[in-house]
Amino acid sequence: MIIFPIGIVISLVLYVYYKVAIVKSKDILTQKYFNGKSRICLGAFILLFGINQYFFYETTLSLIIGIIFVLLGGLQVTRGYNEARHYRNEYRRLNPSE
Repeated sequence: MIIFPIGIVISLVLYVYYKVAIVKSKDILTQKYFNGKSRICLGAFILLFGINQYFFYETTLSLIIGIIFVLLGGLQVTRGYNEARHYRNEYRRLNPSE
């Protein structure tokens, strides 16, 4: 199962990328948009890590911990998606020419 470690690394790199983009940006709306995108990447990291841990160990304890990680990761992805969508729409509303 090489796909989960690759997804974990990609989501972690994108999380760091968006966090750096927050620091570089001066506009508050853009910062909040990037924060939503970074939350999606963090949620994907947690979710994929939980799935990977279960497939790696295959014990009852890793199943319980994996389920907790999948739930927390799913909540982060959902919240981040909603935040990013909201702030993207706000940016389009305030800047219709771009």
